[in-house]
Amino acid sequence: MPESTVELRLPPRSRQILTAVIESYIETGEPVGSQTLAALQGNRDGLSAATIRNVMAELSDQGLLEQPHTSAGRIPTARAFRYYAQCSLGGAPVLSGASKLRLEEDLGGVQSPHEFLQRSSRALAALSNGVGVAMRNSAEDDLLEHVHFQKLPNGQVLAVMVMASGVIRDRVLSLERDLSMIDLETAANYLNKNFRRRPLEQIRQELEHRLQNERSEYDRLAQSLRQISQTGVFHSPPAQPEVFMEGVANLVINETDRERLRQLLAALEEKQRLIALLNAYVNAETETVRVVVGLEDALPGMRNLVLVATPARVGGENIGALAVIGPTRMRYDNTISAVSYAARLFERLLQPQGETSRQN
Repeated sequence: MPESTVELRLPPRSRQILTAVIESYIETGEPVGSQTLAALQGNRDGLSAATIRNVMAELSDQGLLEQPHTSAGRIPTARAFRYYAQCSLGGAPVLSGASKLRLEEDLGGVQSPHEFLQRSSRALAALSNGVGVAMRNSAEDDLLEHVHFQKLPNGQVLAVMVMASGVIRDRVLSLERDLSMIDLETAANYLNKNFRRRPLEQIRQELEHRLQNERSEYDRLAQSLRQISQTGVFHSPPAQPEVFMEGVANLVINETDRERLRQLLAALEEKQRLIALLNAYVNAETETVRVVVGLEDALPGMRNLVLVATPARVGGENIGALAVIGPTRMRYDNTISAVSYAARLFERLLQPQGETSRQN
């Protein structure tokens, strides 16, 4: 968030009127005039239309309001939305009990980070009326939970690996010589007993080491494991974060400009760009929810969109990110609270049972 916006200090009356303009614009999408604000604020606070008009002129000079047409009222600028978002970040959480319960029901019972992130993108989209986005960091360090080999015709073997994250990987292996089902079951039992909860690359290296040192003792087993290992099945896949996204229709439903709609869809569908966007604004050092107004600076197709994002952590480890992409006219306080609460649920539901007991 630009430093000038973060450090902006407004007098109480200016802050009050700017907030009223922003909230009226979020509600209606229409430019806000001094007469309209006088009707909303004047009776309550004793502010005349002339006073409000003067303050709005000052806010325009500060780059916080702009006038789309000479005779029209004023609308907030990106700088104003940044200021408003910063104020919302510092406020008390506003997520209703019903919304919290809905998140807990949508995300309850998850067994892995993969499952949580996949479901959270849909849950956040529903609560925010924006695009729910969840990213899981590179799976290169994912741990093996269980491996199973199934004999196929023509000397091929199906390897099914269940990872600790919940991801299931399968691969058809072509071996140099045919292995019996007993050989395959023996190899699978050995791997599951000795290498459960180990990274794939570490398994590959350890297998090579053991096969060299214990060839005589494990001669028959070594032949089976060597063939399986040499197929590359335990080579980690290229480091590639996973991205889950739901709710694109929430953004495009009101788009009437075809070219603008095309650019928006292209930007959202290119997941590499979303990964770069989340990595640019959310990392291991990020402590709280981050609000970024003006995504067109990073992705030209995302004009007038806002990112609300926070890290997804378990036991202090940064697993990925939870986010909502929405219009500048979003409900900032509600969206910020929803993303923050989802991150707390992530930590609470997925941390080891022992740690949960110690904290309680």
